[in-house]
Amino acid sequence: MTETTKTEVPDAVPTPTPAPRGLVPLPLAAARGLLLGGGIATAASAFLAWTWTSEFPGDLTINGYPGGLQWLTFTAGLLTALFALASYGIRGLDWLLPARNNAPLVLTALGGFSVTWFTVIAISSKLGGVVNLEPGGWIAAVASLLPVLGAFALPQERTGTGTKAALKDYVAKPERIPAPQAVAPWVQRAVISVVTIIGLGVFTYGIDTEYGELFIGYLFVVVFAVWALHTAGLLDRFSALVAANRSFTLAMGFAAAIAFPFTQTDDHYANIGVNILIFGTVALGLNIVVGLAGLLDLGYVAFLGVGAYTAALVSGSEFSTISGVHLPFWASALAGAAASLVFGVLIGAPTLRLRGDYLAIVTLGFGEIFRIAVNNMDGQSGPDVTNGPNGIPSIPDLKLFGFNFGEAHDIGGFTLGRFANYYLLMVLIMAIVVLVYTRAADSRIGRSWIAIREDETAATAMGINGFRVKLVAFALGAALAGLAGTVSAHVTYSVVPTPYQFAGSTPPNSAFLLAAVVLGGMGTVAGPLLGAALLYLLPEKLVFLQEKSLLAFGIALILLMRFRPEGIIANRRRQLEFHETGQLDVPKQTTLTDEPAVTKAGA
Repeated sequence: MTETTKTEVPDAVPTPTPAPRGLVPLPLAAARGLLLGGGIATAASAFLAWTWTSEFPGDLTINGYPGGLQWLTFTAGLLTALFALASYGIRGLDWLLPARNNAPLVLTALGGFSVTWFTVIAISSKLGGVVNLEPGGWIAAVASLLPVLGAFALPQERTGTGTKAALKDYVAKPERIPAPQAVAPWVQRAVISVVTIIGLGVFTYGIDTEYGELFIGYLFVVVFAVWALHTAGLLDRFSALVAANRSFTLAMGFAAAIAFPFTQTDDHYANIGVNILIFGTVALGLNIVVGLAGLLDLGYVAFLGVGAYTAALVSGSEFSTISGVHLPFWASALAGAAASLVFGVLIGAPTLRLRGDYLAIVTLGFGEIFRIAVNNMDGQSGPDVTNGPNGIPSIPDLKLFGFNFGEAHDIGGFTLGRFANYYLLMVLIMAIVVLVYTRAADSRIGRSWIAIREDETAATAMGINGFRVKLVAFALGAALAGLAGTVSAHVTYSVVPTPYQFAGSTPPNSAFLLAAVVLGGMGTVAGPLLGAALLYLLPEKLVFLQEKSLLAFGIALILLMRFRPEGIIANRRRQLEFHETGQLDVPKQTTLTDEPAVTKAGA
């Protein structure tokens, strides 16, 4: 027999995968060099004179010392250089890039470019042309462009992005990038303390900005820096630390809030702070209605007005129609909260059987009815209760345990003015509101709210009394708004009908309150507070834009809704609603025995 000879076919030679390239055709080494050198050059350019005259605010005429917007350019350049050094794998800087991607490099470079070129354009526009730029301004413009070119020359899919890549590094290199669970508890709390101090410093700098151009530059740097920290995976890691030390983080947050007035030398900024806290307290109450129970309330500011008018009537104002009544603060605060709660029940009882747009229309009508009613209760168009459009002025300052909130007090070498006193009072009230909110959200009734929000029909089929649960949410949210209204009446000295409307150019109004909840993050504690702070600060700081401020605000809302529809501080459930599963680092579903669950496509 003749054996058949088999011809061996050699294995196919695999086609080499081309190396990923960036948008700019540069070698990888050159791109990294541009990024690092450009970041250092951007930071160094802040020490040069950018213009010849001090007419531009901030005095950018000094060589050797930054001023005004130059400090922001220096900060952005320094962040770019630090991330560039971390991309080289330098030991001790690995923690800056746990996600092992290049997106943070692009964002920090864009932050430095944005604030620098904004400053250059603002100088040219305000002073009458580019001839007003000194050589330092031109050097800064070119230097800030270099890291942008280098960043876009890097491949944007290097090893992976997000928490998944970070977790891979935890497994592959545990000695270089320790997981949060492997860090000692005192180190975790030290990190939280440092981040809290940095956050207080950043917020204080933003609220202290003296002119509009500086505030816009501040926004550029902060937005791009926070975005870079998020894409780097640092915010995910910090969230893990917060989850493991929730009580300590909450305590540090209130400690930072208490420390804020001691960092101010002008009581005007304390006035901004107390109004932010009032606005934030009302937004947190609305978060119960909208964020937890899923009820669209477009007239919520009316409950703030009910609390304010109740406090004004019983706090001893000479213009109050209830003469001779002067309750102590605790009694007037309880009266304002109780009156708002009663109105919440009276409005909610006949209307909460409605859903969706119909409920929104009814609540919008209630808000307008309240404003029109208090405007007409002047003794001519209606009963003499609220003095009509004149309101109730001359509301006396609070006195609590002998402490007069209207007088300045020296504490530890610091002088606290009138608004600082009310600010500290609002911090205490905020602590009470946060406690009520968290306890309610984690309780059985809170789970019922979430079930109603997700699917009311299914929740009712499971035995939840939908009407009763929604009425409790409506009443509790109204009571919290009324509590904040009692302090608001004393801070402003008077109560008038004008602010309690659906929409307006300045907060508080129902539209701004709803925007604070949605943009900050529905269903979270910190989200509405952050949203309230931003929405109050933006109109305050962008006054120089005049009628264009609302246009700028609208553009910012559109951009945020496009890139982060779940809000700045997102609830995990909301993230899953707005993003596909593949876009988030969602763990695989498992059974009770930790075995992989069987999907519809098969096991």
